[in-house]
Amino acid sequence: MSEVKIMLGNEAIARGAFEAGVKVSAAYPGTPSTEISENIVKYPEIYAEWSPNEKVAMEVAIGASISGVRAMASMKHVGVNVASDPLYTISYGGVNGGLVLVAADDPGLYSSQNEQDSRCVARAAMVPVLEPSDSQEAKDFIKYAFDLSEKYDTPVMVRTTTRLSHSQGPVTLEERCEPVDITYERNVSKFVMMPGNAKGRHVYVEQRLKAMAEDGCDMPINRVEMNDTKIGFITSGIAYQYVKEACPEASVLKLGMVHPLPRKMIEEFASKVETLYIFEELEPVFEEQIKSWGIKCIGKEIFTVQGEYSANMIRKAILKEDVDGKAAASVPARPPILCPGCPHRSVFSVLNKLKIHAAGDIGCYTLGAVAPLSVVDTTVCMGASISTLHGMEKAKGKDYIKNWVAVIGDSTFMHTGVNSLMNMVYNQGTGTVMILDNSTTGMTGHQDHAATGKTLMGEVVPAINIYELCKAMGIKNVIEVNAFDTVELERIVKEETAREEVSVIITKSPCVLLKGNKFPYKCVPVADKCKKCGMCLKPGCPALTKNADGTISIDTTMCNGCGLCMNLCKFGAIEKVEV
Repeated sequence: MSEVKIMLGNEAIARGAFEAGVKVSAAYPGTPSTEISENIVKYPEIYAEWSPNEKVAMEVAIGASISGVRAMASMKHVGVNVASDPLYTISYGGVNGGLVLVAADDPGLYSSQNEQDSRCVARAAMVPVLEPSDSQEAKDFIKYAFDLSEKYDTPVMVRTTTRLSHSQGPVTLEERCEPVDITYERNVSKFVMMPGNAKGRHVYVEQRLKAMAEDGCDMPINRVEMNDTKIGFITSGIAYQYVKEACPEASVLKLGMVHPLPRKMIEEFASKVETLYIFEELEPVFEEQIKSWGIKCIGKEIFTVQGEYSANMIRKAILKEDVDGKAAASVPARPPILCPGCPHRSVFSVLNKLKIHAAGDIGCYTLGAVAPLSVVDTTVCMGASISTLHGMEKAKGKDYIKNWVAVIGDSTFMHTGVNSLMNMVYNQGTGTVMILDNSTTGMTGHQDHAATGKTLMGEVVPAINIYELCKAMGIKNVIEVNAFDTVELERIVKEETAREEVSVIITKSPCVLLKGNKFPYKCVPVADKCKKCGMCLKPGCPALTKNADGTISIDTTMCNGCGLCMNLCKFGAIEKVEV
């Protein structure tokens, strides 16, 4: 009897890769995709790595595929942008061993800077897209994607969303298949995309998509559930679950392959229902195509292109139910905040004191944009802080950026910050770059990277030395400093921002949530010395609260003795005690 296990969607994707016989997996951590690789590494049959960025991860998977084995790359939706360069081209070249890209979208912006719909990227790249609706399908669709990849000589995107990635459901486990490695044969016209070869492959890609659209009518992942014909839905992914919850008696065409679309199947279904609704999160990807065929349907006229969908959306828009009146009681707002003892808070408190603006980057340190720190002025994408600062200097001159710095984390610096810093040096820029080295990829759950000295598979390897890397670029002024030494940090920031050349400050203090960290001290208030000035409260540490009489209390269950509040107090009203 087959074993059934409750799995997260991401865990099921990893299981699908294992059962499909995948041999190589590459990824860069990014919510909501991170747990895929963290579960893949549990299967020793698969080589798994954290790549420095998504472009590299995609290229690693491409190389494995060309050599003749099944390979997979996983990333969040904005990572697909980084990987789009090799994706667009390998779509032309095709595969040898099966090649699958897992793209995890984030409707609702739970942890992202935009609500990108990766299906749009796949359409532009002419890559087929599968979209599972639950954990069981997440596993099964990965396996099916590899079969399609090899059958139609194409990379395949499997698109998930936050709700699917982080929801649990029953999954029936099966044995791993071991596909025979496909022999590599040199084929310049297929794998060398110079213009002459690419022209021919483009014709092939168009024919491939046409064949898949026709075959899609008979694919088991596209299915019709005929019930009451007064209402029909065409839907896919997690949105299917909302349809079944709100309108269990309606007829449904559930698309497992959302690109290319099975036109004949859609036309036949549409002819059998009185009112047809298109229910898809984010962009009207298949709605626009279906309407272009002259099929009457209702979609974004009543459903939003923003945010995450729900069953209540259907109840309100179609069934006209008063779902607003059933809303749960409101809860107090809980704004995002840096952890107690976070080294970023210490850095930002110094910048705030000096009235310095920061061009920010992707990571925990985006929280430096909000009160009370209010330092970070820009956040665009991975690595953009350095390039943004460089652009400001070239637009406004050296004096303009004397009160600006770029802030970037160690993992993000390895991702794309290195290139930006090289550009700054090469094009004779001026400016101070602060690399906030907390020895991990913090925001996505503490994954290792090239500068931590440990791989995804747990191997201890030589760590890239960020200090030496910066020096190797020809930067004369590279300084390392403890993030909590606020006096020294303030001196260094003043000195480096006054320079008329590129300089780098590396603040080195590990993330407080890293396993193995020990905190031998706590900070405690000394009430009779407190002058009630509030300086210790300025950085916004959640362990500190202001009492009714103006003094402060420190929650010792939260405090880890970083000493930032103590350093800010000029009256000795906070002390460190050993625990």
